[in-house]
Amino acid sequence: MPTIRLAAASLNQTPLAWDSNRENILAAIGEAREAEASILCLPEMCISGYGCEDAFLSAGVQQTAIQLLGEIVPETRGMAVALGLPLLVDGKLYNVAAFVCDGHLLGFVGKQHLAGDGIHYEPRWFHPWDAGDVREVQIDGRPYPVGDLLFDCGGTIIGMEICRDAWVENRPGANLAARGADIILNPSASHFAFAKQEIRRDFVIEGSGSFHVSYAYTNLLGNESGRAIYDGGTLIASRGEMLAVGPRFSYADRILTTADIDPVATRQDRANDAKLRPPSGGATVEHDFSFPSPSKASAQAKPPKWDTSPPPKEEEFARAVPLALYDYLRKSRVGGFVVSLSGGADSATVATMVWLMVELGTAEVGQRDFVEKISHISGAQTARDKPALLRELLTCVYQSTRQSSKVTRDAACGVAQALGARFFEWNVDAMVDAYVDTVSQAVERSLTWETDDIALQNIQARARGPGAWLLANLSGSLLLATSNRSEAAVGYATMDGDTCGGLSPIAGIDKAFLLEWLRWMENIGPARIGPVPALSAVNAQQPTAELRPQEQSQTDEGDLMPYRVLDAIERAAIRDRLLPVEVFEAVRPQFTDFSDEQLGGWVERFFRLWSRNQWKRERYAPSFHLDDGNLDPKTWCRFPILSGGYERELGELREYVAKR
Repeated sequence: MPTIRLAAASLNQTPLAWDSNRENILAAIGEAREAEASILCLPEMCISGYGCEDAFLSAGVQQTAIQLLGEIVPETRGMAVALGLPLLVDGKLYNVAAFVCDGHLLGFVGKQHLAGDGIHYEPRWFHPWDAGDVREVQIDGRPYPVGDLLFDCGGTIIGMEICRDAWVENRPGANLAARGADIILNPSASHFAFAKQEIRRDFVIEGSGSFHVSYAYTNLLGNESGRAIYDGGTLIASRGEMLAVGPRFSYADRILTTADIDPVATRQDRANDAKLRPPSGGATVEHDFSFPSPSKASAQAKPPKWDTSPPPKEEEFARAVPLALYDYLRKSRVGGFVVSLSGGADSATVATMVWLMVELGTAEVGQRDFVEKISHISGAQTARDKPALLRELLTCVYQSTRQSSKVTRDAACGVAQALGARFFEWNVDAMVDAYVDTVSQAVERSLTWETDDIALQNIQARARGPGAWLLANLSGSLLLATSNRSEAAVGYATMDGDTCGGLSPIAGIDKAFLLEWLRWMENIGPARIGPVPALSAVNAQQPTAELRPQEQSQTDEGDLMPYRVLDAIERAAIRDRLLPVEVFEAVRPQFTDFSDEQLGGWVERFFRLWSRNQWKRERYAPSFHLDDGNLDPKTWCRFPILSGGYERELGELREYVAKR
């Protein structure tokens, strides 16, 4: 049996973008053929897009996916390809991977373990396939097998684990290996989360070693449907050794990774392993085809230096969000991004992410290819160099009031200048005063800081929204909201103020980490890009909304609690689902510098503000999913808008703290 060149390709697809999805698939097949690959693994649901949501239930969508599969099959001459789509079988919808060989559709493998936690809702649309079950489906009057299948192509036996199938304890791969699989393919749509790639590496290496197979894993790439980010990162391993690793966070439409594998060697390993369990269920589809041997050795992909070991969280953050912004920019066809730059940490982070989008994207694919994907932006097309391109894509505005300081103004100006953004500044006091005067006359009294503190703070934040939106509308751009996850948890954000925007890039990340990341960006920065020293003007400040008179020395932590405490309470209460007393007990050892009364008061404040402000979280602009602490109620963390507010539990907390 000859050496076989195995390939995996990450694809940047879009739900229901049939023509571009097909062209990207065909281009990947063409590149694999040029690389002399014989077997190609493409991502889960790559034909329809993974994020179709309830559109999966449309008969038209299901039929169009089959139609596109039919258009792709003839283009697979001389090789085998696995690619994903939804499939209706006996009146039920399944998540399947089609297996095509040498221009022939051989059958479909059904996903056995659906992702129904976190941001995933697969059981809403799909049924899990039962292990061992094999049925038939009619397509254009012809029967095709579907289910728990292996494919024997000229003596080389290929099986599949689809995404979540490889994450469970009872992996289908064990049975596939016992039934004789030489190669296991894993078509995935695995969303990005910090440090998640290491888990993927582990199950690919472990699967290839314990199952005695060659294993190819592929993933989607980029911001597919708005919220989830896919980092790509193809992996090929054999006999417990990683052979090739594709880059992550790429700005290319597709990334192909290849490696040469020896089925004879893995087959001998299985023959010598007495621990393999007896095979059960399923079926094998045979097809007369011989995989050609490559004429030259594969140039196996090596990961970039920053990815050879678990990258720091700061590095992943600096690459995931800019890629997501780029795909959002080109897929939504907006004319650029506008940021209301306050001189503080949150807005500086958002503006820096847009700058990184241009820096990372042009460094990888070149300015010409980077701009080609955003050809709808005429100014980007005529930009002669990167500084001109940045000015077209990023506009910042500093909107002062009499509460604003020279410190924040200079910080905002300095950051905008360092990033190369187009920069404006204006004062909104006249608009604020007009609103206050109008309402004062209506209620027949003067509004004062002593009696109307929150209302007077909020009107300043809200008065900035219309101007920022107007600036964005002038160029068809998108206003980016600047609120973070910590503020979302406790409602420390003015609706229609700092939450203004059509996209909220950092609403999924906590403030304590953002402050650490900005210091990292000031001094280190991403590999091959470097730091932004101008961020020192932001990092030198205490975070403040600057909405009260300056003599009150307002700070965010003074209004709330220390951010490190807030974030620890939030993780315990929301991520770990602990009740108030349990939260207090969980965080108490971390904060010995505070008294029981202080910490208990902050725990109580968190739960009260959390319960009171669910309506705000419901209204946040779409945000990116970055970790398992996301508070987005549309994809991750659901909580009633109206509730009892933990009154009983907070009473128990007060009693508990008093007795300590």
